[in-house]
Amino acid sequence: MRRAMPTVQAIRHVHFEDLGSFAAPLTEAGYAIRYVEAAGGDLAALDPLAADLLVVLGGPIGVAGEETYPAVAQELRFLHTRLAADRPTLGICLGAQLMAQALGAAVHPGAVREIGWSPVELTPDGMASPLAALAGTPVLHWHGDNVDLPDGCVRLAATPECPTQAFAKGPNILALQFHAEAIAATFEHWLIGHAVELAHAGISPNALRADAVEHGHRLGVQADAMFRRWLSDLTPPAL
Repeated sequence: MRRAMPTVQAIRHVHFEDLGSFAAPLTEAGYAIRYVEAAGGDLAALDPLAADLLVVLGGPIGVAGEETYPAVAQELRFLHTRLAADRPTLGICLGAQLMAQALGAAVHPGAVREIGWSPVELTPDGMASPLAALAGTPVLHWHGDNVDLPDGCVRLAATPECPTQAFAKGPNILALQFHAEAIAATFEHWLIGHAVELAHAGISPNALRADAVEHGHRLGVQADAMFRRWLSDLTPPAL
């Protein structure tokens, strides 16, 4: 009997912060991709353990908005159940912060708002992980909150502004504060979608756009290698 196609659920908060460059490796690995809109999809009606892979994407709200945005509370409950079962889960930016809180760690404002393109510093654990493919590669940062390292997790990457840029719990659970999935060809959507935030932060869209042109291709190649290795390391295998 032919096995059903493995599934990935991607929880999306704003339309342009999608799977980006991770979509192609997922499709090529045989995954059926389904986006679940945080603002319109009722997570309470979904089984947190059903998808072979869950990806929680970024967005302009924060974990502290739990009382203001019902989706945040729903996602935290969803993640608490899934992470407790060690089901394959990837969090990006807001997704990483939600994962950290669901695992019992604190999420708090960083000393500065980190927006721009620069490399992360990989820890020894990071160099032994799939993130080694990103060594020295500028990635996109776009966050104001930082996370503490959850118990039972290992720190994989840091920057001076953010001591925990990535963490993992075994091979199945990975959280990235930065955007490795960002694609230069669609980066204009980010600049327009976050125009008010950039204006308030005094950050030039022109500088970010130029950096995306300079670094986007290299990031795409290295992020593809990183993500393919992470997929291959998942246990139990989704395929």
